[in-house]
Amino acid sequence: MASQLDLLHQISKIVSSGSTLDEMLQALIRLAVDVTSCDACLVYLAEPDGDEVLRASQLPHSAEIGQIRIKAGEGVTGWVAQHKSVVALDANAFADKRFKKLPGLVEDTFHAFVSVPLVSRGEVIGVINVHHKQPRKHSTEEIALLTFMGEQMGGAIAKSRLHEENARLHEETQEMKRQLETRKLVERAKGILQSKYKLTEEAAYLRLRNESRRLRRPMRDLAEAIILAEDVASSSGTKAGGGEPL
Repeated sequence: MASQLDLLHQISKIVSSGSTLDEMLQALIRLAVDVTSCDACLVYLAEPDGDEVLRASQLPHSAEIGQIRIKAGEGVTGWVAQHKSVVALDANAFADKRFKKLPGLVEDTFHAFVSVPLVSRGEVIGVINVHHKQPRKHSTEEIALLTFMGEQMGGAIAKSRLHEENARLHEETQEMKRQLETRKLVERAKGILQSKYKLTEEAAYLRLRNESRRLRRPMRDLAEAIILAEDVASSSGTKAGGGEPL
């Protein structure tokens, strides 16, 4: 079994590798498997509303990842998050009064179960669960190593989640800017069509939309083309629109 020093070296490599959050969670699972030789491992991360959401798994759970939510205090996982304490069940884990069976998780039929909080700056930011199919006596050393992993990896995971959230917010901001720019271009193009062809605002918009569909081009592209043609005509001192109207 690995020592705390061995784990610290491995965790340091993970943290300094520039891994994404998903990669970091999978690395955490691999460490847990090495430490416990478990048959399954699940990682839940806390959401702003206090729920714990399944984010990574050793066994394939493509339909459950991101979908299974556990409220604070609910099941063993929710209890661990709420109380910031480890739970180790050596046999018949499903008979524990705190246990809650979740649909789609074969792990809930396994006998032995250890649940450890992931901690960052004293706050629980998630929970890691390891499962064994058969009853198993969890040693003090094994539980101590899992707890150490939760403490060491918690801060790195929290930072990675913050980076992920900032990247998401940046992309949302950029998308809002793109949408605003598109609206401005379409408004200007509509104005040009209204002026050139004596159209109402609605008729100008419909002409743009229908032409966009006919040519299978984004409305923004057509708006930019109309504006460019108008600018070229204005700069050359000629009246734009000598050909067929749009």
